[in-house]
Amino acid sequence: MDYEVEVTNSEQTFELGKKLAPFLLAKDLILLDGDLGAGKTTFTKGLASGLGIKKNVKSPTFTIIREYQEGRLPLYHMDAYRLEEGGADELGLDEYFNGDGVNVVEWSKFINEDLPENYLRIVFLREDDQAENDRKLILKPNGSRFEEISQKLVHSNE
Repeated sequence: MDYEVEVTNSEQTFELGKKLAPFLLAKDLILLDGDLGAGKTTFTKGLASGLGIKKNVKSPTFTIIREYQEGRLPLYHMDAYRLEEGGADELGLDEYFNGDGVNVVEWSKFINEDLPENYLRIVFLREDDQAENDRKLILKPNGSRFEEISQKLVHSNE
């Protein structure tokens, strides 16, 4: 089942990421999909804040993977946009996905074949008739644990 959350500014996007953080465990995988500028990195900044990470979170577009070690759990922030032509196997994604931290992947469609069975996909949508900062976030849980987390996250946002 999918869940929807509407946000009207970047602060709400940040706060939603922050609210997700306490539910997360090592090896959890959060996939963030949406257009450029849709709020994926803002959401990740909130998640990092919720994990206790004080460092400034930046988009990993050019580095592909950024690691943040100082929080409750390490955060591995990945951007698969540049992997459209392949090359994901050289990054050791399995080691990250089965490691000691939380994994956030932007543009996950480019690594679909490398994804584990359980994850939470969040799709960021901007509707043409919406105000500039309005977004609809659709949570698409894969696995019962992420189903439960999605329910709690949506209810905490009401």
